Amino acid sequence: MTKLWDKGIELNHLILNYTSAEDSQLDKRLIPYDLKGSDAHAKMLHSQGYLKDGELDQIVNALNELAILFQQGQWNISAQDEDCHSAIENALTKKLDQLGGKIHLGRSRNDQLLCALRLYLMDVCNQISKAIDDLIKSLNYLNANFGQIAIPGYTHLQHAMPSSVQLWAQGFISELNQNKHRVAQLRENCSLNPLGSAAGYGTPGLNIDRELTTKLLHFSKTQHPVTSVQVSRGKLEASMAFECSLILCDLSKLCSDIILFNSQEFGFVKLKDEITTGSSIMPQKKNPDIFELARSASSIPIATIQEIFLITSKLTSGYHRDLQRIKAPLFRCIDITIETIQAVAFSLENVVFIPENITLDDRLYATEKAFRMVQDEGISFREAYQAIAKLYK
Repeated sequence: MTKLWDKGIELNHLILNYTSAEDSQLDKRLIPYDLKGSDAHAKMLHSQGYLKDGELDQIVNALNELAILFQQGQWNISAQDEDCHSAIENALTKKLDQLGGKIHLGRSRNDQLLCALRLYLMDVCNQISKAIDDLIKSLNYLNANFGQIAIPGYTHLQHAMPSSVQLWAQGFISELNQNKHRVAQLRENCSLNPLGSAAGYGTPGLNIDRELTTKLLHFSKTQHPVTSVQVSRGKLEASMAFECSLILCDLSKLCSDIILFNSQEFGFVKLKDEITTGSSIMPQKKNPDIFELARSASSIPIATIQEIFLITSKLTSGYHRDLQRIKAPLFRCIDITIETIQAVAFSLENVVFIPENITLDDRLYATEKAFRMVQDEGISFREAYQAIAKLYK
């Protein structure tokens, strides 16, 4: 298989494996997006006179065929291809001979990768928003079925003030909606077309139309100047990891509450059998493993942010191969985030609150009593506070 950088000298197998073995597997998720980017690039080359009508038709048809074969599992990237970019061009060249090699005019693997990655990240933002919507529906399910049940509100894990299932659920719903808003902003930030920046310094001597590929790929803007494209490497990836960490940190709190409420000491809820696991030695156990694993998931995007910054923070402004190592943690971060949201959404609809096990102690109403004293007696809050405090010594 030919690499896009191939000059006729065979690369040592050990070096090829070290530099590309993982990447060839990771790039499988980028193939549909790289095919879209290649289609738009070919149409731009045609518009500028670099491809004839018949040549464009052949290339576009071949790209469409590859997309279908990939979807059907009949074609994929191999380790010998090195990456999805070489895999696509190799497939085109095999089918169209030298015509397949014309598609790389005016682009580099740098802007080609970023185009595919940004299209992918925009799709990921849509997937995360959809998953959050489903999670909100599950919280609304709890609201509809158990919302009026009174529960203690806690500070320092001690009874603080009265709350309810509805108030508890609405707090998470509000934050999830804020998360959706931030994800929408991230999607807009990803909608910058890098095509035409090539290896970071444009395409001198060629008359290309960057605005056309922006339009064809439904990017909102073209990224200018071309040198900013490589300077920005790692920023969108870190932003994605950051948004994932905020979402999963919210879910971590939610899951910690459910785990606590499910303990024998609390007994506020019971979990249906289909979401609990057992012990290999204790036959009575029904464990909230789903909520425990979801609680720990936030560690992954948090670590991903660190990985990305440790890779990018000391690099100079041009391209460096180090950036390839961002893909693995980024993809893992995205996968665990979507999977966790989906798992928690399903599990919440299998949580049952048990009102007879929930007791609200008189101390929970101490603050309310102080407020009433202020209203009824016209004294300062500090006086009321001291008066009520004496009742609970």
